[in-house]
Amino acid sequence: MANCYMGRVGLINSGGVSAGQGDLAQVVRTAVINERAGGTGLITGRKAFQRPTGEGIELLHVVQGVYLDDTITVA
Repeated sequence: MANCYMGRVGLINSGGVSAGQGDLAQVVRTAVINERAGGTGLITGRKAFQRPTGEGIELLHVVQGVYLDDTITVA
């Protein structure tokens, strides 16, 4: 964990359940928690790819936005 906070080892969060309702809010929450814990990425697989293309792209853009947002910092 210390290596994540010090930027020595990247943490990419993975796992979860298949696509369903409320995914956008859930994936944003998970990405923010991961970012605040020193994480460097989030695998969204089924959440993005088991839905219509436009919705999947929107979900991926929202996740990218979390990691690009400088106001979300390590807790």
